[in-house]
Amino acid sequence: MRRFVEQADRGQCTLLPECLDDFIDESNPVRVIDVFVDALDLAEMSFEGVEPAATGRPSYHPSVLLKLYIYGYLNRVQSSRRLEREAGRNIEVMWLLGRLAPDHKTIADFRKDNGLALRKVCARFVELCREMGLLATASVAIDGSKFKAVNNRDKNFTRAKVERRHAQLEESVARYLSQLDTADRQEPTEALAAKVTRLTEKLTKLKEEMGKLAVYEKQMLASPDQQISLTDPDSRSMATSGRGSGVVGYNVQVAVDTGHHLIVTHEVTNSGSDRAQLANMAKAVLKTETLEAVADRGYFSSLEILACHEAGITVTLPKPQTSGAKSDGRFGKQDFVYLPEEDAYRCPAGEQLPYRFTSEEDGKRLRRYWTTACQGCSIKSQCTTGPERRIPRWEHEHLLEAVQQRLDATPQAMRLRRETVEHPFGTMKARMGATHFLTKTLPKVATEMALSVLAYNLTRVMNIVGTKPLMAAIVA
Repeated sequence: MRRFVEQADRGQCTLLPECLDDFIDESNPVRVIDVFVDALDLAEMSFEGVEPAATGRPSYHPSVLLKLYIYGYLNRVQSSRRLEREAGRNIEVMWLLGRLAPDHKTIADFRKDNGLALRKVCARFVELCREMGLLATASVAIDGSKFKAVNNRDKNFTRAKVERRHAQLEESVARYLSQLDTADRQEPTEALAAKVTRLTEKLTKLKEEMGKLAVYEKQMLASPDQQISLTDPDSRSMATSGRGSGVVGYNVQVAVDTGHHLIVTHEVTNSGSDRAQLANMAKAVLKTETLEAVADRGYFSSLEILACHEAGITVTLPKPQTSGAKSDGRFGKQDFVYLPEEDAYRCPAGEQLPYRFTSEEDGKRLRRYWTTACQGCSIKSQCTTGPERRIPRWEHEHLLEAVQQRLDATPQAMRLRRETVEHPFGTMKARMGATHFLTKTLPKVATEMALSVLAYNLTRVMNIVGTKPLMAAIVA
């Protein structure tokens, strides 16, 4: 082993052990975690166990377990059993916890019992970012992403899944019955008797499965959304971007600052659609008189855009192409020009469609426009298959037109949205690994996501300003 750096003798005793603090650099992120948690008022945030019990075995202070969890989510160690092992072998964790080593049940119970308080810690760090001036731009990008739940796809039942499973079971029963009929016509042998016994056992199991499926179907039909999950009752089957793919999980909504790409607010839902989430997410961000929000076409909803306008929020997002006429190669509504002074539409042939009457549909007041000149129009076949082309106009249609004008004026808005909001999701999913949430039910999953968001924001701020300036801002 000459000419190599020599190892220390493992059996060598030392008179003066090395100081644990010497192993932790001044810019180590664990020092940020230590300072941040020590600056929190855990009692005000409703953490359990801040005041020790008068009797019984002494407990761990909540700050110890909070530091451990923040470190874990910062370093891709979310499991309570893995955190228990880290506390006994990781020098950074030993320094952070003062050599305390709580067991995995104590660690898991802390996350389970302090969900609301942990979400407040995440919100408190966002407020710290505001105080540091990192959220000065009143502009956010909003998006949602599906995260897998503990629930397996086979343990989730919808109407379509139940019908498909029924058909599969009936097909299997018919096949086994046919094989039994064939066996009855053959000469009895020892091998044939074993085969009949095996087929009979399979038929019995299939009948048991059909009985269970009938119970699940009854529960599914009684559910408000006609869907049940057996392992995690709050998780739902949701479609993803891949064709024919899906996931049983949760839809996580985030609003990300376009300046420093920090997550300003987030929410965990079990709704597979983003369409009703725009106003809620934008209003949760609003801390100034005005706010600009950009989202993708999945959020386009007339009522949501109206709610944002009334709250002083300017939204930019594309409108989905849902027109049947356009898909069939005919003129779409966008090919008709509204004339505000005449309160009429001008069609591609130059004819005016005057206002006729107002109706209400899906909670919206719609004004109807059409003309009787369609019958003799030379390009009628390119416009409509009916007697005349009718154009509906929502009473707040000018808001939708303003959204389209903003999008036309800033074509880079969708690219900015993608660059801003998709990176945090990628980072958090990479840290989570090829796995799922570790907890069950919506409140506990929301706690997990709050810790992931806190870890992402903490990493982001340390990369932007550095660890020492961040620690100085915390104690200021």
